[in-house]
Amino acid sequence: MKKSHQNGNSIKMSKGNRTLNIICYVVVGIFAITCLFPFALMISSSFMKEKEIVAEGYKLFPKELSIAAYRYLLDNPTKLINAYKVTITTTVVGTVLGLGAMSMAGYVLNRKDFKYRNFFSFFIYFTTLFSGGLVPTYILNVRYLHLKDSLWAMILPGLVSAWSIFLMRNFMKSIPDELYESAMMDGAGAFTIYRKVFMPLAIPSLATVGLFLALGYWNQWYSASLYIDTPSKYPLQYYLQKMINQTNIEALTSQGHFIDAETLPTQSVKMATAVLTTGPIILLYPFVQKYFVTGLTMGSVKG
Repeated sequence: MKKSHQNGNSIKMSKGNRTLNIICYVVVGIFAITCLFPFALMISSSFMKEKEIVAEGYKLFPKELSIAAYRYLLDNPTKLINAYKVTITTTVVGTVLGLGAMSMAGYVLNRKDFKYRNFFSFFIYFTTLFSGGLVPTYILNVRYLHLKDSLWAMILPGLVSAWSIFLMRNFMKSIPDELYESAMMDGAGAFTIYRKVFMPLAIPSLATVGLFLALGYWNQWYSASLYIDTPSKYPLQYYLQKMINQTNIEALTSQGHFIDAETLPTQSVKMATAVLTTGPIILLYPFVQKYFVTGLTMGSVKG
């Protein structure tokens, strides 16, 4: 019998397989470049001069670099840093509380010994079909919950998602019931089993739901426009949106600024704003991505 390789483990690929691999790598590479191109264009355009953008449009390789857009946005770094603090606070607090609430809901709805799990599942599902609308929601948050001009107005409305609850429940369905039964035999209570048994095994689902939840909190501005009046409580997205709205001659001259209409970075400010808002959250993804491919019950049950 002929050995395929000296170490006896490698299998020589046929010419057809090598060709297929090359084609797949080329296609995936082109797709990756296509996905990265808008980000590269966004970054390069944020360093373009306003004259060049008006005359030639956005370009990947500008003729001359300019930091006028970033200088305009960083003209008052104290307000920008404070907006970052508000956004980070609402993102961290909302994500942690939301993961806790939805993971406990998914855990309870998955337990077969919970008598009313079907009733509560239908009640949660019902909220995905009908909504109270903007006006009743505003009245509830302002008049009864007293969330006007409070950071909780940006946290509590998006704390729980019915879709995420069912996603957590489906994740926990794949965890063997034997783990629950063995933990009960060892004298563990329901909350102890949830915290020490199911939560470590649910890290992939927590990372997935947590990323979606964090993105929602990081990108929100609409809740701030409805409930927040104090400028020091503006989140990053809402603060930068107001900065963009102020990049016109009338608004700036009314504030006492001397503005050259030809050099006002109106278009480049939009790109610089996108860089400042998307950059930090993009850096978070590599730390979460590894959990997307982790087996949910890998190593949890031994035969």
